[in-house]
Amino acid sequence: MSESVAASGEIDRLERVFQAQKAAFQRQPYPDIAARRQALDRVHTLLLEHQDEWVEAVNSDFSNRAADETRLAEILVTLEGIKYYRRRLRRWMKPSRRGVSALSWPGRAWVEYQPLGVVGIIVPWNYPVQLAVAPLVAALAAGNRVMIKMSEAAPATGALLQRLVAEVFPEDQVAVFNGEVDVAQAFSALPFDHLLFTGSTDVGRHIMRAAAEHLVPVTLELGGKSPCIIAPDFPIDTAVERIAFGKCMNAGQTCVAPDYVLCPSAQVDAFVSAWQDQVAKAYPTMVDNPDYTAIINPRQRERLLAWLDDAREKGARVIEVNPAGEDFSASQKLPHALVLDASDDMIIAREEIFGPWLLVLPYDDLEQAIAHVNARPRPLALYYFDWNRANGEKVLRETHAGGVCLNDTISHVGVDDLPFGGVGDSGMGAYHGPEGFRTFSKAKGVYRKGRFNAASFIMPPYGRRMHRLIRRFMLKQG
Repeated sequence: MSESVAASGEIDRLERVFQAQKAAFQRQPYPDIAARRQALDRVHTLLLEHQDEWVEAVNSDFSNRAADETRLAEILVTLEGIKYYRRRLRRWMKPSRRGVSALSWPGRAWVEYQPLGVVGIIVPWNYPVQLAVAPLVAALAAGNRVMIKMSEAAPATGALLQRLVAEVFPEDQVAVFNGEVDVAQAFSALPFDHLLFTGSTDVGRHIMRAAAEHLVPVTLELGGKSPCIIAPDFPIDTAVERIAFGKCMNAGQTCVAPDYVLCPSAQVDAFVSAWQDQVAKAYPTMVDNPDYTAIINPRQRERLLAWLDDAREKGARVIEVNPAGEDFSASQKLPHALVLDASDDMIIAREEIFGPWLLVLPYDDLEQAIAHVNARPRPLALYYFDWNRANGEKVLRETHAGGVCLNDTISHVGVDDLPFGGVGDSGMGAYHGPEGFRTFSKAKGVYRKGRFNAASFIMPPYGRRMHRLIRRFMLKQG
């Protein structure tokens, strides 16, 4: 079957499944807690009982992905999220009682959290299991039907998810789609009740334009250049160990990976030395090391190399971290590199790196570091290293980011009770935690009036009694 015929068939299936899910939602517009928990249990089984298949599929897509990274960052994190949702679902589904003012007396008010309908999820390639299943879990917990578009850059994982989902869910409840850009464009053009996209800022703009055609509400989980700021008296070795954890995971192909480090000027050399030691300790060899993840595909690898060449040509000092002095020319992997003396005219200083390069920028005082962050688009994550709590509060108050770790990197994403989402160029909306349930629900305000109708006293024709009543309420506002 030719690619065009396959794409045409998948696009036709999109419309058919969308209509089937809309009809199924009309038949069951408010699944009870038993139905929702059953759906979550199916996802749990789909992950837990096929761990080796997930590891193999992701490894195939990357040419080499560290198995433990897949188990930790894709499977275990998501299983914990399912447990979190399952335990709290009953409380979240209960109506939330709200107060009424004297103007609305006598009556009662509350909020009902109602499923939206059919939710679309567009998945990137860097964490294709977690970033498909985590929003799926939130949408199912909220009582929705779900359609998922997997990345064409992770075909093995997409095929596995499509097969396993079809085994445990009817197509009118959850369906998975694969295919190239034309399928993705058709998917994003559907009139979903909510659309969640995870990916780059540039593609996010296209997604938002497509969604606007049908006034589809969107959650955009984008990226940006997530900074680390190291306080002058913070131990460099401790900072390096924790920054390297976030940067080395998935070879830096993580939306919240540290992108640049603002390092006290006097400690830049110490940072470089400690970084070289830390990476060498974690990866004494790289090319044939199964723990060292490859770049997803040749196009991304070539992009990263081109950006590094651009930085060199414009005066950057590049320090390659290649402990065994290996030749990477025949590998899909790349060694780590630190980039010093970077300037804003370099691509690597403006765009999200999404790979194993790390910029190291000197600063002289905290105000200068904060000003540097605030002069740029708001990042998805910010990391500040300082035992001084007052300084930590200052950074929290005076900067904007989707999420923050104090004295660590990337760990906030795994805290189930915290929302995850960007701000400005790094996205809009959030999921994870109760925010995930609310993102995929309509918070419907309800007011109920009893038999007695107080409004009868304020109906026209208006007269002296009405004037006195309004005056009395106005005086209470003073």
